[in-house]
Amino acid sequence: MPKHYRPAGKKKEGNAARYMTRSQALKSLQVNLNLFRRLCIVKGIFPREPKKKVKGNHHTYYHVKDISFLQHEPLLGKFREIKTYQKKVQKAKAKKNEELARLLLTRQPTYKLDRLIRERYPTFIDALRDLDDCLTMVHLFAVLPASDRENLEVKRVHNCRRLSHEWQAYISRTHALRKVFVSVKGIYYQAELEGQKITWLTPHAIQQVFTNDVDFGVLLTFLEFYETLLAFTNFKLYHSLNVKYPPILDSRLEALAADLYALSRYIDASSRGMTVEPKVDASSSSQSNDRAESELRLAQLQHQLPSSEPGALMHLVADKEVEEDEETRACKSLFKDLKFFLSREVPRESLLFVLPAFGGTVSWEGEGAPFKEDDESITHHIIDKPSAGHMYLSREYVQPQWIYDCVNARIILPTEKYLVGSRIPPPHLSPFVDNEAEGYVPDYAETIKRLQAAARNDVLPLPGVGKEDLEDPQNLLYAGVMSRTEEAKAAENKKTMAEREKQYHEELKKELKKEVTGSVVDDVAAPVVEEGEGEESSVPDAAQIAQDTADMPTLMMSRKKRKLYDAMKIGQKKKSESVERIKQRKKNLKADQ
Repeated sequence: MPKHYRPAGKKKEGNAARYMTRSQALKSLQVNLNLFRRLCIVKGIFPREPKKKVKGNHHTYYHVKDISFLQHEPLLGKFREIKTYQKKVQKAKAKKNEELARLLLTRQPTYKLDRLIRERYPTFIDALRDLDDCLTMVHLFAVLPASDRENLEVKRVHNCRRLSHEWQAYISRTHALRKVFVSVKGIYYQAELEGQKITWLTPHAIQQVFTNDVDFGVLLTFLEFYETLLAFTNFKLYHSLNVKYPPILDSRLEALAADLYALSRYIDASSRGMTVEPKVDASSSSQSNDRAESELRLAQLQHQLPSSEPGALMHLVADKEVEEDEETRACKSLFKDLKFFLSREVPRESLLFVLPAFGGTVSWEGEGAPFKEDDESITHHIIDKPSAGHMYLSREYVQPQWIYDCVNARIILPTEKYLVGSRIPPPHLSPFVDNEAEGYVPDYAETIKRLQAAARNDVLPLPGVGKEDLEDPQNLLYAGVMSRTEEAKAAENKKTMAEREKQYHEELKKELKKEVTGSVVDDVAAPVVEEGEGEESSVPDAAQIAQDTADMPTLMMSRKKRKLYDAMKIGQKKKSESVERIKQRKKNLKADQ
């Protein structure tokens, strides 16, 4: 019998025992594919890639421990209970018993994902690290229209919109926003909370269309989990400011689609210690209970909150010391003492989020605005097309790009290039790209760098001179003296070598002229040439030695690392070629002008 022979039916070993295919997992759990996907999404279980795929490369593999983890999940039993209950509803509808079906729908079993949030994210930092996709998904569904075909309800869209506005209100209130970039896909934001950088994408405020190549069933499952995660996160963040969660908003502002401004006023009022809890009248009937409660909330908020207080987000919590780093203080005072007014055609929600986050006071055109367009204290009017109305000389009319460029540069940029009219604005540079690492620095980036240095009263060093040299002038003097000495020494050595070479050639010519006959001259000249060739061939080439030395680490690599290194070199070559292409285009444009 061979040494490694294993009879049929015995225990498996290796990858066959550690991994199983998706079909084997479905058979083990006794669920269908949709329910299995739903369980994997909410539990955070993903496919694995074993080194040796026992069943073949066309299968999806899962770890055995992950599948056993799902077998003991209480949510699996809850899903089975819901499925069984839905069969009862379908049976009642089939018998045309509408009353029984309606009664069963009101008593349908429900479930919560709160336990899974605490299980997957033991600490708050863990939740912040996994918040990028969550915010992007919630902001996406906040602008989608409700659709019966995709099972997207109006209630879920409103919930996503509420969660996204609560998140934005907190970021504005704490001045945690760091970067903004407007692209074709949407608007990228980056905030910093407790040392964690959180980046998310918000779609543009245009009509969104459903596509047939997207499985919205899977997206809705992710959204169900992300809604719970963001609600937990907002709860923790609001309680860190001593603000009650969920917030109670001004119904009038909610009706005017000014949710973000209403949230800002609520946070400011709550941080000052005002009580805004509603009191329901006991004598009111059950039919008018909701309406009376909303009217009472509105009356209390109108009584306790200032009627028109712009920039309420910018006030600090009076009874709590907030530790602010240097960058937060710089962001807080960027648009300090500046008042902005937004026209109808600009992205209002984005600017209402960005401007208060950097210390600005903002209003808009429409009802519920903090101040009107004819306010004389307005310093900047954000407009995207030439205005046909009255133009005020006391304010500057700029495009929205000026706001985003100032935010990324952390300085107030000159407005001459951003004026509305026939002038083309400067390029909108991405703050997420490192120009030095890419090998190409745009001209406008150099201009912004000089403006930043001027704002800090810094002196930019010359090429090849470090900042420490500017701080100590003796270093510059010493470097200048040493460089001049080295250059003089190198020139002297070069001159000496040229003189010696010239003397050698003259002596060689004299020896050749001493020979009388041409044959003797040929006999003597030939060995000299052969001798020179032999010397040249015997002397190793310096370039070849350098090439062999450079290739030595590559030869010592394994095949896998060598392929990875070659791929890196190809990427660097493509990057350098693209940089050269951009430089050539710029050169051609300058030549045409």
